[in-house]
Amino acid sequence: MSQDQIPLFPLRTILYPDSRLPLRIFEPRYLDMISRCMREDIEFGIVLSRESIDPKMFETFQIGTLAKIIDWQQGNDGLLGITTLGTQKFKIITVTKQDDGLNIAAIEKLDKEEHYKPPQEFENLVILLKAILDDVNIYSKDEINLDSASWVSYRFAEILPLKIEDKQKCLELEDPILRLNYLQPLIKMIRENSQQ
Repeated sequence: MSQDQIPLFPLRTILYPDSRLPLRIFEPRYLDMISRCMREDIEFGIVLSRESIDPKMFETFQIGTLAKIIDWQQGNDGLLGITTLGTQKFKIITVTKQDDGLNIAAIEKLDKEEHYKPPQEFENLVILLKAILDDVNIYSKDEINLDSASWVSYRFAEILPLKIEDKQKCLELEDPILRLNYLQPLIKMIRENSQQ
């Protein structure tokens, strides 16, 4: 399987580039997928599954993120726990299902966003994100990149209590300035609601 043919892990959550996502794996098809990815040092795709009334229907959004396994542990409950790191966005071209039910996607990798400073009008958002990250301590000092509009916009999309469709929209936007513009009124609304 070339890296442009990847196993898919559909979830009702979103992984962004440079985000970490802990997962608990228990289904046999995904246990096999994870052991293969670890053995061959390949990535799998995390993609948002669409809600469906019909359990036999498999439908996802087109844009997802490649996930690299960076840590794993066996839980006391026997479940496999892994930590993934988002590396690069991709677009699904086609999906086929293996006999074991694992979905394999032919994908097109999307270009990584360039890193440039957030424009001056977003300075208040950069200050807010720094305060939040100082508070929650989820990124080490060498991971924090407040000089990157891309990094800043993805971190807000990741940590804000947004509707899942808004989070997906943030993933699909290909320009960090558009993403910051999209997030700014949502951040303002969240802050106003929390002060009431």
